[in-house]
Amino acid sequence: MGAKSLCLGALVLLLLRAAAAGELRSCEDARKVFRLRQLGPLRGFPQTPRAGVDLQVCSSKNPTCCTKKMEERYQAAAKQDIQQVLQTSSAMLKFLISRNAAAFQETFEMLIKLAENYTSTLFCNTHRNMAVEAATHVQEFFTDIGLFIFGTDISTEDFVNRFFDTLFPVVYSHMINPGLRDVSLEYAECLRMATRDIRPFGNVPKIVARQMGRSLLPSRTFLQALNLGIEVINTTDHLHFSKDCSRALLRMQYCPHCQGLTLSKPCMGYCLNVVRGCLANMAEVDLHWQGYIQSLEELSSAMHGTYDIEHVLLNFHSLVNDALVQAHINGPELSEQVNKICGPPVRKPTQSPGCSFDQNKDNQGLKMFSRDSEETLANRRKEFIGHLRLYRAFYGGLADQLCANELAAADGLPCWNGEDVVRSYTHRVVGSGIKAQSGNPEVKVKGTDPVISQIIDKLKHIIQFWL
Repeated sequence: MGAKSLCLGALVLLLLRAAAAGELRSCEDARKVFRLRQLGPLRGFPQTPRAGVDLQVCSSKNPTCCTKKMEERYQAAAKQDIQQVLQTSSAMLKFLISRNAAAFQETFEMLIKLAENYTSTLFCNTHRNMAVEAATHVQEFFTDIGLFIFGTDISTEDFVNRFFDTLFPVVYSHMINPGLRDVSLEYAECLRMATRDIRPFGNVPKIVARQMGRSLLPSRTFLQALNLGIEVINTTDHLHFSKDCSRALLRMQYCPHCQGLTLSKPCMGYCLNVVRGCLANMAEVDLHWQGYIQSLEELSSAMHGTYDIEHVLLNFHSLVNDALVQAHINGPELSEQVNKICGPPVRKPTQSPGCSFDQNKDNQGLKMFSRDSEETLANRRKEFIGHLRLYRAFYGGLADQLCANELAAADGLPCWNGEDVVRSYTHRVVGSGIKAQSGNPEVKVKGTDPVISQIIDKLKHIIQFWL
């Protein structure tokens, strides 16, 4: 079997070399590929080989099937080909992150809505007389939670304190001083301002502030990190290639066509040098991409247990109930303190409006978050991180992957080395990354792309913020 393969390889090599040695008599094969690839009009495409003295990259001592105009079209096609291969290689990774970013955002939105419904249900079922007045404060509180999770620069401690501060006038007029209605705005403001001093809800606001801070921040950062991952991939998918890289890609991909060698593929070592040179800046992302995935793992771990966002949000109503119970128990003492600070209010007994909250309608989604369900946030995160780990070395091994899977000739077969069809590539093969390119015989790399530097800085920020 090995002898047959060797003979076949030798035969292919002889046939290819015959074409490259000046025995090319027709440009028909090159015309067919040019037409199939839709690289441009065939007008001006040579029928027979010609002297290629005007060619800048695909120059040859032998007659050629290329013109300067075709060379330009081939160069554009080579850049388009590599970008398409890059986008194909990252498609599954991009889909993984974007799908989960959308899913987690939708889940957080549902959790916020359910937690709001739980809290509204608490007032309707247990404290119906104050439900309508409390509804506005409950809605504002959960709006603030959503704003924080989805990126608005607000303080969790501030909006937690604001909720309990604005809730106290309602609790005072309905629970501590029943029948007290329509107090003046000035008196209500005095009650709100007095909340921090008389602490009607005990330690509950501090407990809520601590839980919200520790659960919402990791969730917010997690979403921001997922969106950054999508941005990184979009940036590297549309990388700008230097002039030297574009010429090297042309020489590797399409210069053989000028010699009628439409079926030849680049040697593995040659391909690695060209693609590692072109993707040198992208390889610099590798270390920071690995740190990014590690930071997502750390974030995921921080979102477990007592400070899991699902646990904190869906149990918020219990803490509100504890706060209300405590205020009711300490009612006489609180009333005395309020009278000292704000004075006695004018009583205007009125009938409290009933609760208009439709529990059955708004709680239809509760089954989705049953505690017995296997589809919890923690399981989703665990599954996502498990899939993402498979892409830890994505940027470090991308050039090798492209050459091995898409671009280069298989081992043992004749291949193109940039000038001729040979048995093997004899130049030194360089490593990945910018520093390694100083000895690259195929591509000159001048320095770091500022766009890549910017994306690396963003990755560093996420990593340093959390780790």
